[in-house]
This record gives sequence, C-alpha cells and structure tokens, in this order.
Amino acid sequence: MDIKNSPVGKVVKTSTGYEAFLPNPLPPLIEWNTVLINALSRADQLIGKLAGEGARLPNPHLLTRSFITKEAVLSSQIEGTQATLGEVLADEAGAVVERHPADLKEVRNYIEALDYGLKRLNVLPLSLRLIKEMHEILMQGVRGSHATPGEFRRSQNWIGIPGCTISTAKYVPPTAEELMNCLGELETFLHDRKLPALVHIALCHYQFEAIHPFLDGNGRVGRLLITLLLIERQLLPSPLLYLSAFFEATRDDYYRYLYNVSAKGDWQDWLIYFLNGIAVQAEDVLVRITKINGLIDDWLKSVETISSDLPAKIIKSLAENPYLTTKNIAEKFDVAFTTAQRAIQKLENLDVLSKVNESKRDRTYCATKILEVLEKVFKISGHDGM
Repeated sequence: MDIKNSPVGKVVKTSTGYEAFLPNPLPPLIEWNTVLINALSRADQLIGKLAGEGARLPNPHLLTRSFITKEAVLSSQIEGTQATLGEVLADEAGAVVERHPADLKEVRNYIEALDYGLKRLNVLPLSLRLIKEMHEILMQGVRGSHATPGEFRRSQNWIGIPGCTISTAKYVPPTAEELMNCLGELETFLHDRKLPALVHIALCHYQFEAIHPFLDGNGRVGRLLITLLLIERQLLPSPLLYLSAFFEATRDDYYRYLYNVSAKGDWQDWLIYFLNGIAVQAEDVLVRITKINGLIDDWLKSVETISSDLPAKIIKSLAENPYLTTKNIAEKFDVAFTTAQRAIQKLENLDVLSKVNESKRDRTYCATKILEVLEKVFKISGHDGM
C-alpha cells in the first residue's frame, strides 16, 4: 500500500532524503451514508445512557476510580506494559505485588496524567499546553523518560516493525520543521463544534496519532485525549468509558484503520470502527456498573444489623478498589488498627472479603466478586460490521 498517493495529506521529501507524511488540516469531507449514520446513532444512544447512569450513581467518584485504573492498565498494555488490573489495584491498596515496579509506575503515571488533565479542564481549555503537561506526568521516571517529557519532538520519529530504519518504516510523521504548524491546526480543530461530538473526537484522535508529536508516549496521550474530549464535550459526567479495552481487543484493526486513513483516505471505516467501539464499551460499562452496584447493595443489607457503621463504609469503598489491608482501612477511616481488624473480620465472615495472602503482619484482603466483574473479558463483537 503506497501512502504517497494519499488523498488526505502529502508526502514531502526532506533535505536528508527520507519522506514524511503531512496530514491535511481537519475536517475532511465525510460521506454520510446509512452505515455511518446508524453507527453514530447507536453510539450516541449508548453514551447517553451511560451518562445518565453515571449521573445517578450514589458515589460516582468511587466507581469512576476503578474504571480509570482499568483504562490506564489497558492503554499501557497496548504499549507493552505487563501489569494487570488486579496487581495495580493491590499495589494502590498497599499490598506487596510481585510485578516489576516500573510497570506499575507506568500505569500510575497514566492515572496521574488523566487526573491532572481533568482538573485542568476546569480552568484551561483543551490545548497544546495541556497536552504537553500531561505528557510530562506520563513519562516521568519510566521507559522513554529520556525522550524529553513535556516537550514536542525536535527530531524525526517513525513507525514500523522493531529494528526498522527511517527508510524502511511503514509510516513517517511530519518533520520537526512542519510539526508546530500541524499541531497549531489540530489545536484550532479541537475547539471546532460543527460536527457531531463523537465524530469530532474520532477525527482528533486520528490526527494526533498521524502527527505523532512526541518522541515517545504518543499512543497513550492520544487515548488520554479521547477521555478528555468526552468530558469537555459533556458526553459523560466522569471518565467512565475505557475505550482502550476495545482498541486492545481489536489491536490489529485499530492500527489498520488508522493507517488506511493516511494511505487511502478511508475515513468511513475508521469512523464506523471508532463509533462501534464507543457503543460496545458503553454497553460493557453499563453491565459492570449494574453488577457492582448489585453486589454492594446486597452486602450493605447484610450488615444493616451491625451496630458499627465501619463495615458499611468499607463496603461502599470497595467500588473504588476491591483490595484493602487493615492498615489501609485504619488510615482511610481514621480508626484504630484493632477496630479496622474487627470490621474486616465481620466482612470476611459474611464472604464479602477473602484473604489473598498469609502475611501475619498486614494481610491483604479482596472483594473477589467485584474484582471478577472488573477483570472479566467480555467478547468484543461486530467491530468490523461495515
């Protein structure tokens, strides 16, 4: 497939002999056929349903935390990080985890970058400045931290199989000289409100990946951008949607559709794929929310007759993280260690919690039924129905 004949950009030859791709400014001309209209309608309907459920949650910030962690884990796994959701949640709760600390830090950085971006959206519009600030947090002290965290690249990068050179790369993004012009056009389009919001977000994600403005971390920042746009465009009240699960499950399709936009101008397939991902993941989250809320409601009923309110508080906190230690609970709810121990023992007797290690000093417990709901892999279907 020859990207030189792309209808959505141009290939320029540099002074040193290699060729780089410059994407045209957004928006492109979109052909609104029945398949695309139906995909947008379904995605809009399901994201609206998820937004409604999210607004009605009794403690939305608690459930949102576990979903943010899931997004961070999956987005990092696309880039080769091995840490699992259970390991990251256990580590957050203060448990000892065997996974290499560098993998855990990559996921924690993603969470911190997203948290930072969401807070900054309250005072700063989505901008190149905010994107750079998130990148700096994302890349601190992890693989690629040598690659100027928080700074757009001043040298050329490229995409291809491991070990390829710039001359054998599958894709070479804009040169450093053209980079800021491309980014300036993208920043202008970030605030464009003429297109349906979900189509706008799909276009922004493609363009960011086509520009590839950092030496490392472009995939993760591009996926962070999706989440921030969903919030900024007021499609969701909080970051409940983890689209990286869809990209991870359909990884070959994800890269193929992105590349086919650059090579053939195939916006149709990319938009339908992206919108189907939104719909699939919105349904997925709705199922998990229902299951987790059902478990918590049942458990709360089981402790209604207990005089202490600590077991109920612990149960509610399990939506945020199903892992806990006695020390963690004592500090979180400002109670004595022995008080926390007694409450945990009651919940263990009620089969709410299970011991997951035998350390006598500070045992780790888990609400395994919630972890199962969070970790369960649902079959991704229909992503290529175009």
